[in-house]
Amino acid sequence: MQPPKHRAPLQSRSHRPKGGAAGNAQRRRTGRPCPTTLANRPRSTQNAAMTQDFHTVILGAGAAGMMAAAHAGPGTLVLDHARAPGEKIRISGGGRCNFTNLYTRPENFLSENPHFAKSALARFTQWDFIDLVSRHGIAYHEKTLGQLFCDSSARDIIGLLLDRMQAAGAELRLQTSLTDITHDGGRFALTLSAGPPVTCRNLVIACGGKSIPKMGATGFGYDIARRFGHRVTDTRAALVPLTFGGPTLEQLKPLAGVALDARVSCGATSFDEALLITHRGLSGPAILQISSYWRETRPITVNLCPAQDPAHHLRTARQSHGKRNIATVLAELLPNRLAAYWADTHALRCNIGDCSDAGLAGIARDLTGWTLYPTGTEGYRTAEVTLGGVATDGLNARTMMSKTVPGLYFIGEAVDVTGWLGGYNFQWAWSSGWAAGTAIAESSR
Repeated sequence: MQPPKHRAPLQSRSHRPKGGAAGNAQRRRTGRPCPTTLANRPRSTQNAAMTQDFHTVILGAGAAGMMAAAHAGPGTLVLDHARAPGEKIRISGGGRCNFTNLYTRPENFLSENPHFAKSALARFTQWDFIDLVSRHGIAYHEKTLGQLFCDSSARDIIGLLLDRMQAAGAELRLQTSLTDITHDGGRFALTLSAGPPVTCRNLVIACGGKSIPKMGATGFGYDIARRFGHRVTDTRAALVPLTFGGPTLEQLKPLAGVALDARVSCGATSFDEALLITHRGLSGPAILQISSYWRETRPITVNLCPAQDPAHHLRTARQSHGKRNIATVLAELLPNRLAAYWADTHALRCNIGDCSDAGLAGIARDLTGWTLYPTGTEGYRTAEVTLGGVATDGLNARTMMSKTVPGLYFIGEAVDVTGWLGGYNFQWAWSSGWAAGTAIAESSR
């Protein structure tokens, strides 16, 4: 895949800012809240105040929520129960945040309605967010397959969003949870765990999904959706390692730590990326990708030699080194431990020269079509995202607003739009957050 032709492709793999912007980015790596944050004000002062009225309240100071706040206009309040904003951003990408992907297309997303994401993705693209990153002076680089990471720290992205929120006049309150919500047809009334009650015209649900519960994820946004009559599709852990049991797991355990490039398939969907064998089963990018497509009782197929023709390699080895045992020849195609395992479990104990053409063809078929039956996944504990969410048939694809409750919006991971591994889910957060924020701003003019 190539970047869209209407934008120039990136000219180098590393982009380093110059001048004062770089210093500003360095200062903002702490990810500190905007100056308007109320989380540290004395509780007595907060409770003494009367009900506060805002134009817009956003639940969730994550990627989508902060992006929406940066565009929703004055009178915006962002609420989050965490101690700091953007916690999932902070831990993403090994602490460097894979903030988008050069090759983002609607085809990279799973949803009950595969067309729903097209509008937001087309109106705020990966190139728009890259421009924003560059203007903020954040150095970044491409790793593989179009994945863009910060050179320094994921906190740079948090700092960018906080700066944009502050410039827009948005207010941030941390360590504050929603305890009750009502709607009179025109405005929402929110009761909070700290501070005075709040009312607003627009309410944006950006609470995320159930993935990584240690970060506080609960699926609370789904409860709000159901309360207001919205359907929620079945949810499950996605971009997650697969687990095995019984004899298969016992065979895999001694191979824990073995990694190699592979093609992993489930049905008609395949991914060519790295695979890692663990003491619980299989992980690595190829497995995380296919986990979004796998369902219980279904097999996955692993091609251990996606970039080679094992049949040709085996025939050549038979001609030139017929006295080598097959395990030695397989070690030219596979990591040593995996080659030894393969020879042992397939009873390949003869020399390569003793194998017939049919025998070599059978070995090659096994290497390119290893069929395995996972018993499950590691669940939300290690899942990068939640598959499923608020059904898109109840939302406006252009604005992200509810079709039945005026002023109610759902964005980011809370929605039934799930991207591939590699920066796609962050791009959906930016695009959907931008769509809701700009729609709110335009409606108030």
